Amino acid sequence: MNSNDQDKGTPISVVIRNRLKEARKRFHANDNISQYIEPGELGQLLDEVEQKMKGVLESLVIDTVSDHNTNDTARRVAKMYLQEVFGGRYAAQPKITEFPNAEHLSELMIVGPITVRSACSHHFCPVIGKVWIGVMPNEHTNVIGLSKYARLAEWIMSRPQIQEEAVVQLADLIQEKTQPDGLAVVMNATHYCMSWRGVKDPDSRMINSVMRGAFLKDANLRREFLSLMPKES
Repeated sequence: MNSNDQDKGTPISVVIRNRLKEARKRFHANDNISQYIEPGELGQLLDEVEQKMKGVLESLVIDTVSDHNTNDTARRVAKMYLQEVFGGRYAAQPKITEFPNAEHLSELMIVGPITVRSACSHHFCPVIGKVWIGVMPNEHTNVIGLSKYARLAEWIMSRPQIQEEAVVQLADLIQEKTQPDGLAVVMNATHYCMSWRGVKDPDSRMINSVMRGAFLKDANLRREFLSLMPKES
């Protein structure tokens, strides 16, 4: 992308999109694109999204000039998307320090429940739930702090997601970081696209899991993990 494109009035979203295309990189809703955003561009993107959101509000026939409740809504929504609920798309992966398994730990470890918040990529409605992570280490497994599991989960979930893909992304990331003998990830979440709209069923939940390595091969280990997960009240 020519550095003069911005001087020609090219929207920053187009500059970033073309940069991704030139690199032949995906930019699906649940992809992280931080590597292709240069310093200062996120602020420009925030300004652009604000202007586009003003257009959405105008098309919804909402008076953002004389209504004190909505005259800054476009800016607030832009910040919410870029810095919070979709922040996992635009922020680099959190730094995670990994330590060798010096004590040769080899017993089942369970982390959770970790509260996670995401958004359905179909309607941008909230997805809120809990994640449990089971790790079966070996002597070569990297050890990371308990809080780091929550940071990785938040980074993955803070994007427009569908739950099935989110759990796989989280499992891939933890597998890469820790290299355990076995890994299990279970997510139990409420989807507001079902309780807020559509069928409007407030009690509907989705539970899914990813089992790898020892958890996939050893039914007894899988049962132990599932039995030790705290039951939701």
